[in-house]
Amino acid sequence: MAGKNRERRSRIKKGVRKKISGTTERPRLSIFRSNTGIYAQIIDDVNGVTIAAASVNDLGKKSGLNMENSKNVGKKIAEKAIASGISAIVFDRNGYLYHGNVKALAEGAREGGLKF
Repeated sequence: MAGKNRERRSRIKKGVRKKISGTTERPRLSIFRSNTGIYAQIIDDVNGVTIAAASVNDLGKKSGLNMENSKNVGKKIAEKAIASGISAIVFDRNGYLYHGNVKALAEGAREGGLKF
């Protein structure tokens, strides 16, 4: 079953990336969710540069994938982005459904001051 899910996500991801691209003015916030954590990167696709990154491992406390940690990762990436002079981004859910931990990360980023 894992193979089908991976193929489905890959197909969705290609469709999303066809429409979404990060510019210097509005970079792309890309996320990756695993069984053990959630990771976020702010990427400038024009220059091919990662501007900021945050993950559950950066939180310092007991890591793991849950709603609270996802929201805190969102706040952390927003904090790093604003320190880099970025306030507006494009959200790339990377083929995941906008639900649960993905939604919590997005809400945390919005609370941190990012606009998307």
